[in-house]
Amino acid sequence: MEVAGRTAIAVLLALAVLCGGAQGRYHHHTAKHTRHNSAHAHAPSSHSHAPGPSSGSRRHASPPAPPPSSGSGAGGGYPTPSDAPAPEPAAGGGAGAASVYDVVKDFGAVGDGVADDTDAIKTAWDTACQDDGDGVVLAASGHSFLVHTTVFTGPCQGTVTIQLDGTMVAPSDPDRWPANSKRNWLVFYNAHGTTLRGAGVIDGKGQKWWELPCKEHKGQGGSSGHGASCDSPVMLRFFTSNNVTVQGLKIQNSPEFHFRFDSCRGVHVSGLSISSPQTSPNTDGIHIENTQDVVISDVSVSNGDDCVSIGAGTLNVHIENVTCGLGHGISIGSLGKQGTRACVSNVTVRNAVIRHSDNGVRIKTWQGGSGSVSEVSFQDVRMEAVRNPIIIDQYYCLSKSCQNATTAVFVSGVSYAGIRGTYDARSAPIHFGCSDAVPCTNITLADVELLPASGQTVDDPFCWNVYGNAATPTVPPVACLMDGVPGNYADKSSLKCY
Repeated sequence: MEVAGRTAIAVLLALAVLCGGAQGRYHHHTAKHTRHNSAHAHAPSSHSHAPGPSSGSRRHASPPAPPPSSGSGAGGGYPTPSDAPAPEPAAGGGAGAASVYDVVKDFGAVGDGVADDTDAIKTAWDTACQDDGDGVVLAASGHSFLVHTTVFTGPCQGTVTIQLDGTMVAPSDPDRWPANSKRNWLVFYNAHGTTLRGAGVIDGKGQKWWELPCKEHKGQGGSSGHGASCDSPVMLRFFTSNNVTVQGLKIQNSPEFHFRFDSCRGVHVSGLSISSPQTSPNTDGIHIENTQDVVISDVSVSNGDDCVSIGAGTLNVHIENVTCGLGHGISIGSLGKQGTRACVSNVTVRNAVIRHSDNGVRIKTWQGGSGSVSEVSFQDVRMEAVRNPIIIDQYYCLSKSCQNATTAVFVSGVSYAGIRGTYDARSAPIHFGCSDAVPCTNITLADVELLPASGQTVDDPFCWNVYGNAATPTVPPVACLMDGVPGNYADKSSLKCY
């Protein structure tokens, strides 16, 4: 009797395991959509159990869990195949299943790099956005998706992840862009909680944009022949979108900025590779403006402009383990153009490498502005043959007509610690050019050692109207900082924004 009881219990347990195994956490939308369907005209969605390990879409619906250990586990002797890691629970840990929206299988994308897949991808987004729960828009590997200028609009009912493992490309000819829509390519608007991730490539096809006759580096002004202005599209722009994540992609050849975050809160960027030629104009890697609570980590940027640029209205930014090459380094600014008020505070750059760039870590402001830059820390930054490793320039100007003004953005509380490496000896390795009207204050240096990349000349640092100190001996010595605070410091400290 006891043996029979144990046998019955074992049978019941085996049945429970088999039944539980038939209920996956992820569902796949099997309803077919034509590429021209609107977001509201698609056929009713049906949820079916996700296919087995042979389905590539299943493996990308969520970040993979660690590979299963060898041998049979709690699954009753049914090991998980090594090429299909078990997915993690859906976001939030609830009972709801994340739905997969495959842009090829479910929405008719062709994915050959020639056919226009804009409608398919946009409809997949709209469908996922309108459904409750967690959704994954899948653009699988082995496909190249041609996408025209598009706005992915929220807020969504649940959270949406775009899993890009293939390639997404922009139209390569500026003439193929709408005349009134040349400033952005892919825009995420009110897309709170969105994740953009994958092992894929986003290619902005910027070569023809960089060669427009009106570009500054061409030495000409006026119309380009492609419209009334020389606008070029930002590649990826997040606008008024909170709690967004961008992870793991390769981003290349943007016509202008690669990423731009405007009026966002809670931005996490990690594991990206961003690249454009050194000669590509205005191709900032990541630009942040009117945005707060930003973390950028483990990112590599090689381009023709700022590696990371921080604009007005930015608060609480942490940048770590970033490698910058060829461009203009990490910049705060430019700020205060045309008399505007600009506020930036609480910025940390740590464990960065900057190679063969025009600038290393830079703060740049225009004469005549107002506001402040405060609480900025540059820590443990390695310079390799950088022309201007450390620079504050409050006389930033792109023409010869700029004049001194009686107001300026107030720069105070900037520290440089552990800045080491080599510099291009064509200019001084440390340059502090501060406003006549509004001096820089509380500028501190420690463990700074900058040597010429070639030759024996060590240029003296340049200082103008800057107050601060060197906590430790520096190479080269910085003897030009003024001690204490300016006589009118009490008035100037009121300029701080935060």
